[in-house]
Amino acid sequence: MGDENRNLVLFDGPRRIARGSDAAVAAALRKALEAAPQAALRVFDLATGRPVDLDLRETEAAPAARRGRPRLGVAAREVTLLPRHWDWLASQPGGASAALRRLVDQARKTGANDDARRRRTEAAYGFMVEMAGDAPDFEEASRALFAGDRDRLAALIAPWSPDIQAQILELFGGAASTE
Repeated sequence: MGDENRNLVLFDGPRRIARGSDAAVAAALRKALEAAPQAALRVFDLATGRPVDLDLRETEAAPAARRGRPRLGVAAREVTLLPRHWDWLASQPGGASAALRRLVDQARKTGANDDARRRRTEAAYGFMVEMAGDAPDFEEASRALFAGDRDRLAALIAPWSPDIQAQILELFGGAASTE
């Protein structure tokens, strides 16, 4: 699925060569493939740290039909609850949907910092596994990452490729790249 709002990064082996939206990175990927068809090119979603496959066709895909209220981004999904939960939700102002939205919004606000830190750590780890899973001190670096010890992490990954180090620390710290 091509989501133009994603922030992607393109690596040629251990070297970061492009960063941006799906369209920008796809253009850079096409160019790199033309220049070196056998290059070890990898694209990562910076929100997850996971590799992604890009559709390199330059044609626009037809938009997929969506359920719910498209302008609001509302999508119908199934929720399974016990009868006592449904009873409580039904008694809430605005009904079950409104109550669930309020509960989710409240949980997002109260746990936002922890959720953001967890997502950054998972993104950094996902990228580390893909790009440096066989690198020296990978296991120790993983432990430092999950312990939140940025200094130890930086010291352990210092021998790795500078672009891979920078990307791991950027994902872990949530800082913007200077590219």
